[in-house]
Amino acid sequence: MDDPALDAGTYRAVLRDLAKVNTVTLARRPTMAFLERVVGERTEFSLLDVGFGDGDMLREIAAWAKTRGKSARLVGVDLNLHSAAVARESTPDSLGIEYRTGDYHDLAGEGFDCVISSLVAHHMTRGELVAFLRFMEGEAARGWFVNDLHRHTVAWLGYPLLARLFGWHPIVRHDGRLSIARSYRPREWAPLLAEAGIEDARVFRAFPFRLCVERLR
Repeated sequence: MDDPALDAGTYRAVLRDLAKVNTVTLARRPTMAFLERVVGERTEFSLLDVGFGDGDMLREIAAWAKTRGKSARLVGVDLNLHSAAVARESTPDSLGIEYRTGDYHDLAGEGFDCVISSLVAHHMTRGELVAFLRFMEGEAARGWFVNDLHRHTVAWLGYPLLARLFGWHPIVRHDGRLSIARSYRPREWAPLLAEAGIEDARVFRAFPFRLCVERLR
């Protein structure tokens, strides 16, 4: 799905199915738990989602904030030219989510309380990931959160069965297994964080087969 030559219609179908994968695998739950911890009783907050894809994570956050009477400035940025259009199709204007196209570096200095990402880390090279960690550490006033896959044999073997059962797009079937193979194990995060100069982040596993990195201030 990272192929820039992928046409808009196919990319839309892939993102829609990825949002379904996130629902079935409870993928948003660790990020929502992070928000409970980092926002707490605050009545307003701002958040940047890097690599928003279909926008399903931001819509979940918007609904969470609304039910708790919180005012939220929610911004997403994604490199793919098609992502914003796809996300807006499923996002009511009333949610007030801002979708941008471009590099997250362009948003430096905008003053976010939180920076999050979901299923983005394993797409980056080591150098890119270290740079991203430094960006989050420098830009997130309250905390940041990486929600990614846990490279695990059971997940790698089981995902094709799950994808076939739900009839997800062939690209989602193929890329899902590739993503698991490219993701990290818990011990592999320590050197990355050290290289980024970050000492107080927490690396933990979340059911099922999620590996998360959390930094609270």
